[in-house]
Parts: sequence; structure tokens; C-alpha cells
Amino acid sequence: MAERPRNILICSCEDTMPLDAEAVRRGCRGAQVTTGRQLCRAELERFRAAAAAGEPLVVGCTQEAPLFSEVAAERSGGGPIVFVNLRETAGWSAQGARAGPKMAALIAAASEPAPDYPLVSLSSQGVTLIYGRDERAIEAAKLLAEHLDVTVLISRADNLAPPRVTNFPVVKGTIRSAKGHLGAFELTVDDYAAASPSSRGALTFAPPRDGAVSRCDIVLDVSGNAPLFPAFDLRDGYLRADPGDPAAVLKAVLKARDLVGGFDKPRYVAFTPELCAHSRSKIVGCRRCLDLCPTGAIAPAGDHVAIDPQICAGCGQCAAVCPTGAASYALPPADALMRKLRAMLTAYREAGGARPIVLFHDEAHGGELIDALARHGDGLPANVLPLAINEVTQIGLEAVAASFAYGASAVRFLLRAKPRHDVAGLARTIGLAEPILTGLGFVPARVATIETDDPFALGEALQAIAPADGAPRPASFMPVGGKRDVLRLALRELHLASPAPADIVPLPEGAPFGTVELNLEGCTLCLSCVSACPTGALSDDPERPVLRFAEDACVQCGLCKATCPEKVITLVPRLDFRAATASTRVLKEEEPALCIRCSKPFGVKSSVDRVTAKLEGQHWMFKNSAKRLDVIKMCADCRVIAMSEEKFDPFAAPPRPAPRTSDDYIRERENKPES
Repeated sequence: MAERPRNILICSCEDTMPLDAEAVRRGCRGAQVTTGRQLCRAELERFRAAAAAGEPLVVGCTQEAPLFSEVAAERSGGGPIVFVNLRETAGWSAQGARAGPKMAALIAAASEPAPDYPLVSLSSQGVTLIYGRDERAIEAAKLLAEHLDVTVLISRADNLAPPRVTNFPVVKGTIRSAKGHLGAFELTVDDYAAASPSSRGALTFAPPRDGAVSRCDIVLDVSGNAPLFPAFDLRDGYLRADPGDPAAVLKAVLKARDLVGGFDKPRYVAFTPELCAHSRSKIVGCRRCLDLCPTGAIAPAGDHVAIDPQICAGCGQCAAVCPTGAASYALPPADALMRKLRAMLTAYREAGGARPIVLFHDEAHGGELIDALARHGDGLPANVLPLAINEVTQIGLEAVAASFAYGASAVRFLLRAKPRHDVAGLARTIGLAEPILTGLGFVPARVATIETDDPFALGEALQAIAPADGAPRPASFMPVGGKRDVLRLALRELHLASPAPADIVPLPEGAPFGTVELNLEGCTLCLSCVSACPTGALSDDPERPVLRFAEDACVQCGLCKATCPEKVITLVPRLDFRAATASTRVLKEEEPALCIRCSKPFGVKSSVDRVTAKLEGQHWMFKNSAKRLDVIKMCADCRVIAMSEEKFDPFAAPPRPAPRTSDDYIRERENKPES
């Protein structure tokens, strides 16, 4: 955790909001809190003096951040400055007089350092394909021809006037499939044909062909057909506009004109293939991320999956549901987000706040709604702590569990009325968090979404939340480590802080925690499940036939169940808080088969006995030879020695019957007595 802020400047914004400096001091212990009325204008010298002191500074204003940054840059040697919005999120509210603890919480959260994240580079040379169905595509091309390398693809090339001068190629065809991203699109076109240069009254085309391949940097789709990509609005370089809306077409044209050069985007998801539980030996187990990715950026790649960072749009659902931590969100990582929650809820509690509600939101949608509610409505309630993140769908179970462990009384996710992409991953997280919280004694319906584009509906939904107490013993743990590690830690701390700790909580199907039940009579201890288990939850013993299970390592991927040849494994989703400290449990153990020659254990006695009983007197190799049957009861080394000593011929099979011919059948018919 970062050191608590030492120098804090907060402003009443010309007395439009009350300030509780004492509450801020309690929440940010040891900080020097300076209040003002108009720090950005009449009292600007006070800010200049604070910025010149050379120590880290927190300023409770984001509207005038450009001005403050410019003033701070006038002198070198100043410390870092963090800006936090206290006006729209706290002060401008009908409950602004009670918002002191919230201000302390927001300042503490903003003071947490933002970790660096890797970038992905995209490069575009401006090679553009405009896909349309009539002259409107050609009109769009005329607007771009001076700026980009344009080609027009017309799906219905009827009665098109030939150009006087060919400034850009015009071809016909229908796009069958498309893949790629900005700077690397690949399109497969059927019915492709180039325009004839001798076209007179209307464009004519050469004989068409199917399967033509086109590569370009930008695709401008004004065809009015179905989108070429899933979640098309999240695909960099693919611009789609309704051909019947001239304003939308012009907006897409202007955006395409700027897509030339090099671009950087965040690498939203960090992926560790070694942890992936997708498949083993071509048997598929976990496919949670594949089912949820809206852009198609995830694809199978052998025993694991592969995430294309150029296509990934950063919804974060793959990281939220990944049971092993192979996929983890990087903007910010799970542990950094949990540290921000820790700082916010701890400061709120120490400043005297009660029953905090954590509101996760994005800036593009949620930030604007909160601003509108503050300017035109009653603002956020004093106990609602907004936390801006990149995408609401990036939140996983670890952040929800940490929120309640740190003392939150409820958690809400602010979504659009019509989300840009499927939010099934977030629904799965909520569906997993609710039974855990209920099983630990929390009041039901603690976690939910608010889906609206109306700021007043947002205010009503927040006001309607029934007040409830948080954890009676709020935690203060420091989250450090990978996603799976901090998830386990958050759940353990939630269990300790809960109103009614329970050892075992049943979970819905698909949960990443659980146990394995075994049909002991059907299990032959072949141990194929052990070789398939990607996390080591199932293990064996090289000295004796035994199958062990460690519940804390199980992610319920289902590979053991799919691999088991006897189909005797059943997955039972549950959360056992004792599993972290419990020893490995023996599922089945049998007497080993000892080699009758050297007494070395080499298998399972019951299996060897069963095979011997089935072959004795039944198979031609073992009908009249006890020594041959003894070979089955030997280890691999002794078996070779015995076969060599007894000169067993593995090819000494009984003579095959002579092949039957037509003469045989005729002879049998002639010798058959008449009835």
C-alpha cells in the first residue's frame, strides 16, 4: 500500500459544496489538509506554493487539472500531483454535508499508485477498402481518395456510371469472411470481378471468380449488411455506418482519415499458457473464456488458448472467469485494484463513515451519469463510493470478496441500458458471489447491477438500496500476488470477517471451486485423471496404487471427468474454507500387485486378478499354458526375461482355417440330406 497522502488541497468551489476537513484528516491520518474557496483563480498562489514544496500533492479537483499542471510545470523540482474529483462525486449532493468520510476515501484511493501496463503496437499505411452496394460507397471514396489508398468493393454493381478518370479502383464482389485488425485485415471475396476500362454507359465487369483474397489496413463498411465481425464496434480499424444516414457515413469517413501511422493500445490481458486448463490430450475441459469473448480474440491453441492482443478490446470477462489465473487483467492487475479498495474503505471507516456502498463504473458511461446527477439532481448518496475502472466487466470474484471483507455493505455495477457487448461474465460473477455471501451470513442481494442511461434512475436505484451492516470484523489484509492467489486470500479473509462463518458453502454449476466424488467400485486406479489434471489437484504415489485429491487446487475444469475411461468421476462445486490448510485426501487406495518373480510392485492387484480371470481358459494364448498366464503377474522387466527363457513365440497362434471357396459351398449343398 502507498503511503497515505501528506499534502491535500481541497476547495469548496466558491462555496458550492461543504467541506469537512476534520473527516478528511481522520481518514488520511498524518496529512496536512488545506482548504480553499477558489484555488484555481483567486487563491492560485496557495496552490503554487504547495506544488513548489517538492512533496507529493493531492488536489481535490479534476476540472482545472490542466491549469494546475501548467502552473506546477513553471518550476522544476516539484513533487507528483494527483487529481481527484470531489465535487461531482461527493460535494455536489443533497447529502454533501455528510460527505466528509467519502472525500477521505476518494483521496486515499486516488493516492494509490497506478501500475504500468504493457502496450500493443498497431501500424496502418492507410490502405482502405470501402465496402458498399451503390454510388454512396463511391461518394465516400471520393472524400478519402486524397488522403488514403482507396479501393471500392460494390456488392450490387447495377447501373453504376463509369468514372471519367479512374482515381481509385472499383470492383464488385461479396465478402464471404473477414479476419484481422487495424493494419492487418484479410477478406475473402466471392463473385469478385474488376471493372472493364472500356465501360461506356454503365460499368461492366470481367468474368467473376470466388475465393479472392484482399488485404488492407482499414475497412469502411457502408453496405448496410450484417457486420463482418462480432462486437464490430470494438474492432480497431473496422468502421461501419448506415448508408442511409449521411451524418454517420461522414463521421466514419473522418475517423478513417485519421487511422494512418502507428498506434498503441493497452495489452489488457496478461496470459500465462502454462496455467491454462483448456484441454489435455485433445480432450477439452475449461472453455469459460472462449464462451464469453465478444470479439473472437480467443482461440484454442493445443492444450491452452491463445489471446490475440491486437483484437482484444479489454472487456476483461476472460480474466474475471478464468479459474486458474492464466488470464489476468492488467489495467490494473487484480491485486492493485484490491489495494485501491483497501485504501478507500479503510479511510472511509476511519473517517467515521458507515455502511459504504461500492459503485464500480467506467468513465465513458458511468462518469458522465454521475456528473449529470450531481449537476442536475441530488447527486450520489454520502455512503456511495464510486470507483472508476476501465471496464465494469473486468471485475472478478476477488474484487467483490475483497470489498465485503474490507467492510462494504453492498456492491453495485453501473452498466449501460443496452451494453455494448454481452455481460454474461459479470452475471456469472454475481451469481457466484451471492451464494458465498449468503452462506456466510450476509443479507441477500448484496451484489447487483444498475443498468440505465438515465442519471435520475441511477440516483433512485442507489437511494432504494436498503441499509445493511457490513462485516462485523473488517479485514485489513494486503493483497499481493497473482489472480488466483489474491482470490484465495480474499475469500479466506471474507470468511474470517463474515457475520456467520461457515466451513462449506455450496456453489452453482461452473464455479471454480469444488471437490471430486469417485465411484469406488468402478474406479480401476488407471490414473488417467492424474495425468490430465492441469493444477495437480489429483495426484498419485509412485510407490503404491493410490489416488489423492487436494481440494484447494481444484478449479472444476472437468478434464478429469472427461478423461476418465470408466466415467466414475463427478464434480461437486462448493467452497470449503478448510481446504487451504487441509492435507491431501485419499480418494481410493488398493493393494499393489507384486511381481511373482521379483516381488516388485507394478500395478493394481485387483486389476491384474480381473484380467487374469478373463483370459484364463478363454483366450487361445492361455488355454493350455500356466506359464503363459504367469507372465501377466510379472513386472515389465521379468516378463521379458520369462518370455525369453521359455521361448514363448508371440506369433505361435493356432493355424488359421482354410479360406472357403464356391466349391466348398456347392459340396456342402450336394452332401446335405434331403428333407
